[in-house]
Amino acid sequence: MKNKQVFLLLNGETPNKVPDISKYDIICATDGAYQYLKQNNIVPNFISGDFDSIDDLPTDIEIIHTPNQDFTDFDKILQILFDKDFTQIDVYGASGKEQDHFLGNLHTAIQWKNELNLTFFDEYSRFFLADKNTEINNCKGKIVSLIPFHQAINITTKGLQYPLKNEDLTLGNRIGTRNKSIEDKVIITYKTGNLFIFINHK
Repeated sequence: MKNKQVFLLLNGETPNKVPDISKYDIICATDGAYQYLKQNNIVPNFISGDFDSIDDLPTDIEIIHTPNQDFTDFDKILQILFDKDFTQIDVYGASGKEQDHFLGNLHTAIQWKNELNLTFFDEYSRFFLADKNTEINNCKGKIVSLIPFHQAINITTKGLQYPLKNEDLTLGNRIGTRNKSIEDKVIITYKTGNLFIFINHK
């Protein structure tokens, strides 16, 4: 099976502009996000959740009921996608609204980092959990932030205005917000920990 691209919508802040979904092989959403798809005439392949935030369930779409309250709807739908052998997932609606959900979504991304390739999109940036060796292209002039969760050790960067060389970032001590790309290609490496990279759209 080819490596199919997944569009996943969560129940955070919905996109102001409907994303181009033509490049995606699979479209899915958690139950609270389904209304956005419906309003924009987007038919998902399936929706999942505990369905405590939707009254009128569609009859022409696969419904996957996941009532287990020990896991978030995000974690449960990632498990479904993983079980279906989908690993390349673009996530919308993970930030905005209640910020405890946003931090929880970052936590979930770390839990799945060895199995899934998750890229998040919102109105301001795209962000993802960096590999130990990460290369970013076509980003000259954009704001790039490096956020440890909660620590990333021995970071070295190339192509940023304020480079790091074998340095550590730790929440509560030092983080790497609002750096700027001065080259079209940025290379970021680190040894251990977890490091999120945020790239502003503008």
